[in-house]
Amino acid sequence: MIRSAGAAEPGSGAGRRSVIAGVAAIGATAVASPAMAASPSPSAAATPTTGPKTFSPDRPVLFRRATVITMDPRRGVLPDTDVLVRGATIESVGKQLRAPAHATVIDAAGALLLPGFVDTHRHLSETALRGVGADWTLGNYFQWMVQKWGPLMRPEDIYAADYMGMVDAVNDGVTTVTDWSYAMLTPEHADAAVDALTAVPGRARFAYGNGLAPDFGWVVDGRVDRMLKNRFTGRRDQLVTMQLAMDVNSPTDDARKALEFARDRDLPVTTHAGVFGFTGDAQIEFLAGTGSLSPSYTLVHAAALTDDAYRIIADSGAQISIAAESELNGGQGYPPTAKARRFGIPVSLSLDTVAWWSGDMFSMMRATLNADRGLAHLRAHEAGKAVENNALRAHDVLEYATMGGARALGLDRLIGSITPGKRADLVMLRTDTPAMTPTSNPVGQVVFQAGRGDVDTVMVDGRVLKHRGTLVGADLRRARRLIEESLEYLRSKIPDREWEQAMNPPPGATAR
Repeated sequence: MIRSAGAAEPGSGAGRRSVIAGVAAIGATAVASPAMAASPSPSAAATPTTGPKTFSPDRPVLFRRATVITMDPRRGVLPDTDVLVRGATIESVGKQLRAPAHATVIDAAGALLLPGFVDTHRHLSETALRGVGADWTLGNYFQWMVQKWGPLMRPEDIYAADYMGMVDAVNDGVTTVTDWSYAMLTPEHADAAVDALTAVPGRARFAYGNGLAPDFGWVVDGRVDRMLKNRFTGRRDQLVTMQLAMDVNSPTDDARKALEFARDRDLPVTTHAGVFGFTGDAQIEFLAGTGSLSPSYTLVHAAALTDDAYRIIADSGAQISIAAESELNGGQGYPPTAKARRFGIPVSLSLDTVAWWSGDMFSMMRATLNADRGLAHLRAHEAGKAVENNALRAHDVLEYATMGGARALGLDRLIGSITPGKRADLVMLRTDTPAMTPTSNPVGQVVFQAGRGDVDTVMVDGRVLKHRGTLVGADLRRARRLIEESLEYLRSKIPDREWEQAMNPPPGATAR
């Protein structure tokens, strides 16, 4: 499902065409030059070019001499390799490719080129509250974010949060974001979210939800059908697609009707599942009993479940989205990578919310590895033994963050690997910084050494959105203005004392 109509920023009168025109004007000023300052400029059929039309839709882009981490099992890691992008598509991958006439050549000698990261669960609507919940548990989150701030959000707050969230994601190399939109209180809120997602030319999945509603009547009352008819079509090769975000926590008639609604329209569904104290095996059994679990169904966290539930998930082909920073700090349950590995359940990674966690896929990959390996070592030590070799590998979590995410969204034939014929969603990391020098194990380097500051170039659907560490396809100044105005409004709605209480819950480690 994809968006097909123009949209406007709430209250601005500016349509999508004017927004994109402004973004294009920013991108047109970019200059392609060697990404690695110390790298020699390679000879090529078309040399690096400068000028106002360096990056434009009619000009192919050639990444020259990169170390290409393809995430394609048939190709692996390819040193000193070129990648040619024509239009939105990866045309070829190989040595010393001939550059087409008028191509823009990016000197990638020494750089790491990999597929863009895919985030399968992020609450973009919470972007204005970045960092507020650094010391929260899950209970604190529900108390403040869901019950206090969620109902206060206006359509313009949703727009500002989603817009800034998408800019943040693109800047960090997350080329596809699933906007888990639980606060779509009205159709206007939903329109604002889609407007923002389409205003930034990243790839997005609008997960339409209304978790603050008393039941699932909002699914079947016409508003979702209206969204599908007016804003989306059925093509999956568009930048913004749609699914339903439904926390089905009990076996009610309205939940059954909503799930049937999704199946009838071939709408993928995502659900928070296996959350300690909230949902368990009964939820999984209900979803399976309705025939809803399938490869297009994503279960977020899925951490507090028994082996019986994991078997049901595995048999259905459903996906798990793991947000290790969230699970380890919030208390949803222990990140279930070992269970997923044991039962053969597909895994993707997600960043959950910047109100709580980092929003950084590099940090999330490390947290996922640390959780899995730390638990294995602890259990071995308790038995008087030692782990001889780690089960979860660096390549595994990088696969979760790329192909795993693409697979969860049903986009694995389109994105997730550097494969000719796929869409060009690419991230280039510089390796001339102290933290990235030298590079011996490219995959290990990405997972354990790289950070957001190493993201040099980002391309989505063949369009360069960041180059030489600078955004060229998104308006950061506008994003900052909108999000600061939204934060000012939200802060004005609660007393200063409550604001301080929200950021500083009393310490304690006792169980409730």
